[in-house]
Formats: sequence, C-alpha cells, structure tokens
Amino acid sequence: MFVGDRMSRPVITVSPDDPAIEVRAMFNKEHIRRAPVMKKGKLVGLVTETDLINATPSKATSLSVWEMHYLVSKIKVKDVMSKKVITVDVDTPIEEAARKMADNKIGGMPVMNNGRVSGVITETDLFKAFLELMGARQKGTRVTATVDEEPGMLASVTKAISEHGGDFISFGVFSGPDTNSKVVTFKVEGITKAEIKKALKDVVIKFWDIRIS
Repeated sequence: MFVGDRMSRPVITVSPDDPAIEVRAMFNKEHIRRAPVMKKGKLVGLVTETDLINATPSKATSLSVWEMHYLVSKIKVKDVMSKKVITVDVDTPIEEAARKMADNKIGGMPVMNNGRVSGVITETDLFKAFLELMGARQKGTRVTATVDEEPGMLASVTKAISEHGGDFISFGVFSGPDTNSKVVTFKVEGITKAEIKKALKDVVIKFWDIRIS
C-alpha cells in the first residue's frame, strides 16, 4: 500500500499572499486543517489551522476590536506558514509516511509526484488505512496472543487456524513483552473461540484476549 493510494485529493492549496483570516474561514468551510502554499506552481510552504489560530491576537490584548480587526486583516499566509515542509512521494509506502509523521510530530504532509503537489496525506488517512488493515469494520473473532520470536512461528499460527477451518480477515504483528517474543493480533471467521484455543494451544505462549468484534 502506497501513499498515493490513500492520500486526500484533489488538494486544496493557498497562495502566500492570501489573507490569513480568509484562509481560516475557508479551512472551516472545507473542514481541513492544513494546506500546501503554492507560488507560481511551486510548493513554498505549509499552513495549518494552528498557524492561523496563533496569528490572532490574544484575548488579553489591550487593543480595541477595531484595532484587532485591522491588524488581523493585514496578516498574510506567508507571515505564519512553515517554510521548511516535510513531504513524501506518491510511491512512498504508507508505513514510511506514518513513521515520518510520528518522528516529526506532524499531522500531515504534501504528497509529491514528479515535483508537483498531487495530494495530502493526513493522520486521518492513516487511521482509515489502519482500520482496514486490522479488519475493524468486518465482523469476526479477534485474537491477541504472545508467541515465541523464532523463524516459522507465524506460519505455524496461520496453518493451525486454517487446518481448523478458520479464514483470516486480518493479521498484525507487534513487539512482545521481551525480545524473545511477539504479540500477534488477528481476526478470523469460520471458527469458534474454543476451536481457536484448541488449534493454538501448542503454538502460543499466552492468550491475552479472544472476543467477537
């Protein structure tokens, strides 16, 4: 799965000379929280909802309402935007985009295709991909268990379930409580809780949870 498959598009862009107050109103209307800033077809920055909110004078200011409105009307996007923009390409793996966003503590990035902005990938897009990956919208039996960290262990889990008539909806592997183990979380159908426990009794170290979801 690549960023280009999950990004939001068409992308809404703004100009560095756009009034910040108008862009904030547009954000509210379009229900977006960030927009690439374009000048002559090139990406020159990124402006976020937080940038625009912070451009507004504090309520504790001694300025009059008229003075505040005047000052705010003079603020342009270029005055509040981030000029150093972290981007990804359309062919970037989705997990690499997630890592980039987590490491840099950002909620979204412009997506580039041959040097041009093609879309925006956001934390919401990643959440949707995660829901699909874990089969969150499909009913089945969800299992969480600890297994040994050794070659062939995951194959043993899937083989045991399949041999008892279970069909996998999703399968995820996570770090275990120590370096010698992994935690697997998967969802299956066509097999009961009792059959799952029987199938995996000699495979898993510990069952953490088995539920219908």
